[in-house]
Amino acid sequence: MKKQLRRTAPKVDGMNLRLRNCFISVHDHDEALAFYRDLLGLEVRSDVKYEGMRWTTVGPKGQPDVNIVLEPPLADPNASPADRKVMKELLAKGLLRGVNFTTEDCDATFEHIRAGGGEVLQEPMDQTYGVRDCAFRDPSGNLIRFSQSENATIGRPVNRRSS
Repeated sequence: MKKQLRRTAPKVDGMNLRLRNCFISVHDHDEALAFYRDLLGLEVRSDVKYEGMRWTTVGPKGQPDVNIVLEPPLADPNASPADRKVMKELLAKGLLRGVNFTTEDCDATFEHIRAGGGEVLQEPMDQTYGVRDCAFRDPSGNLIRFSQSENATIGRPVNRRSS
């Protein structure tokens, strides 16, 4: 048996990669918009319907090049009915991942979202890795986390716990 040589990838210096889109599965776009647009204050950038499905793109006003695409579970017109059913079940259980935001004031962000009816998963707490964060579920069950770094500019340092 002839041994195959492993080719190494060419070295690329200075790759400038940037996040453009991330996708979040939602079961109801109108409920999702009430959360992402109305409660979080994200702007709607597009709303597209195709073959009975819908994709709504939202994003932070201060980051016009970063998009969160709200899509149906398993947004593939060729997906089998069985696969669609499994994805809907995973979404309903909250087992699909969401998105993490940064904020200058975790506590104020938490109070705003809680007052707006957000489903609380974790109240603000200092983490050992240097952030203060809190967590919610969006109306579809996705985990949405808000983190304040220890370098936040609001004047309250994040307290690191010693190990």
